[in-house]
Amino acid sequence: MNRKNAFVNAFHGIRAAFRDERNFKIHTVVALLALLTGYCLRLSATEWLWVSLAMAMVMAAELINTAIEALFDFVSPGEHPLAKKAKDTAAAAVLIVAVFALVVGLVIFGPKLCRQFFY
Repeated sequence: MNRKNAFVNAFHGIRAAFRDERNFKIHTVVALLALLTGYCLRLSATEWLWVSLAMAMVMAAELINTAIEALFDFVSPGEHPLAKKAKDTAAAAVLIVAVFALVVGLVIFGPKLCRQFFY
């Protein structure tokens, strides 16, 4: 596979996740809101790095979770305890990263929004 095909396949994966996965759509909307809010609040370079890291981690974790779910739906279409464990732990990874992103958002956006609206 050449590099062009690798990028094309990756973008197909993102498009498929956005088209088919409700949670990926939600994460995308939240990321866009964070970008818009960060722009309006004039985040520093360091703050942008933290926000970008949090967004990228959530999106990547959601894509990995989607891939794991699709793989197990393919190889184990029926109920199986190990398939359930794999899917549940992949979903837990997304939850952990999403909580991290929430904390990053609260630490960075919280004080700025409070100053904007309450002072």
